[in-house]
Amino acid sequence: MTTSCHPLAGPAVATRTVGQAMLRSPKRCGPWTTVAQARQLFAGGHVHALLVVDGDRLLSVVERGDLTDLDPSAGPLPVRGFGSTTGRVVDPALPLDEARVLLGSHRRRLAVVDGGRLVGLLCLKRSRTGFCTDDDVRARAIERSTTAR
Repeated sequence: MTTSCHPLAGPAVATRTVGQAMLRSPKRCGPWTTVAQARQLFAGGHVHALLVVDGDRLLSVVERGDLTDLDPSAGPLPVRGFGSTTGRVVDPALPLDEARVLLGSHRRRLAVVDGGRLVGLLCLKRSRTGFCTDDDVRARAIERSTTAR
């Protein structure tokens, strides 16, 4: 399986949009996902943001840091109330170079929302040299499943 990278420099970034670079099937969780369940998902290592949806409508983006100072006994509470969409969403038509500015130096993920509907996830690679692709995610899942055997 080939993996490709959406680079962060050059003419391709100036002409590409978020919708062209986003992951098309990001993991989602429902509105009644609890804080305790969210903590378990974050413990997995590859989950960095929870996209809380009701159907296809984005309710909240919860990041690990949103739960850091939360009392551990808050386990049965719905996690959606501890996240936000402010500064965590982007339109699919936005040019990638503008999205890169929104990501800044501390953020690597933005939910991609069209009219309130979650359509994808823009995910900056850890190296910050490009964007994650659906092929990258599939390859990593295959690698994890073969090493777990």
